[in-house]
Amino acid sequence: MTDLPARRLLLVHAHPDDESINNGATMARYAAEGALVTLVTCTLGEEGEVIPPGLAHLAPDREDRLGPHRVGELAAAMAELGVTDHRFLGGAGRFRDSGMMGVAQNERPGAFWSTPVDEAAAPLVEIVREVRPQVLVTYDPDGGYGHPDHIQAHRVAMRAAELAADPAHRPELGPAHAVAKIYWNRVPRPVAEAGFARLAAEGSAFPADAALGDVPGVVDEDRITAEIDGGPLGSGGSYADRKSAAMAAHATQVAVDGPFFALSNDLGQPLFTTEYYELVHGTPGAPAGTRETDLFAGLPAAEEAPREVTGR
Repeated sequence: MTDLPARRLLLVHAHPDDESINNGATMARYAAEGALVTLVTCTLGEEGEVIPPGLAHLAPDREDRLGPHRVGELAAAMAELGVTDHRFLGGAGRFRDSGMMGVAQNERPGAFWSTPVDEAAAPLVEIVREVRPQVLVTYDPDGGYGHPDHIQAHRVAMRAAELAADPAHRPELGPAHAVAKIYWNRVPRPVAEAGFARLAAEGSAFPADAALGDVPGVVDEDRITAEIDGGPLGSGGSYADRKSAAMAAHATQVAVDGPFFALSNDLGQPLFTTEYYELVHGTPGAPAGTRETDLFAGLPAAEEAPREVTGR
C-alpha cells in the first residue's frame, strides 16, 4: 500500500494490446514522471486471432486458452511501459471477449457486450473511487471502429465516471469522486494520411498495406484537443520506443516492423509515436485554438491529501 501520487491517470480498454497501440507512449511518459497510471482491461481478449503459427493451438476454436496467454502478454507490455497498476474489470475472466459485431459470441453468457452497462460499471466505479483519477481515457461512442467490446468499454467508462461522482450511488464502493477530465482516443486525418504515405514509400515486412479506414478514431484535425509526443522511434529509450516494445510484447496479436505494425490480417499500418486525444469532459488547459501537451494541464498539482491505494 502506497500514498496516491498527485497526478492519477485511468485508462479503460477492451482487450490486452489496445492500451499499447492507442496509448503506449502516453502511459510510458506519465509512469516515468511518477504519476499513478491505472489500466483497466475489460476482457482477456479470448476471441482474438493468433499470429504465430506455433501458438495457433491457443485459439478459441481449438484449445480456447488464448485469454490466459494474453494475461502474460499484457504483464510483459506493462513492464515495458513501467506501469505497475493494471487490472481486469471485475477480476481476470469476469467478462468474456464478445468477438466481432454480429457473431454468436456477442450473446454468449458472460460476454462483455451482452452485460448490462450498470452491472459492468460497478467494479469500475469502485476503482475510480479507490484511485481517484483526475484524468480518464477511453474510446469514442463507436469504440473507435465499431467493435462491440470497444463500444461497451466506452459506455462502461462513461457511466462509471457518472456514477462514481454521485455520493448517493452505492456508498459501500467508496467515497464519491468526480473525474475532472475525460478524453477519447483520436488520430488526426492528416497524420494518418502521412503515415500511410510513408508506408507506401518505404515499404514494410508485411505483404500488403491496410487502408485509412482500418485506423480507429480518425477524425478531422479540429477535433483534436491534446497531443502527447513520444519522440522518434529508435532514439534510444524514448517513450515511442517503449510503446513499440509494449506492442511487440502482445505477440499473438501484433507484429512490429520499425515504424510500422500489423495485426492478424498481416496488413501494414503506421505506428503513431505521437498520440492524440479529444477532451469531452472538463476544462481545457490550453488557450483556444491550441492543443494541450499534458493531459493534466489546467488541473491543480494535487486535488487532495494523499490516500492509500492497493494495486491488483
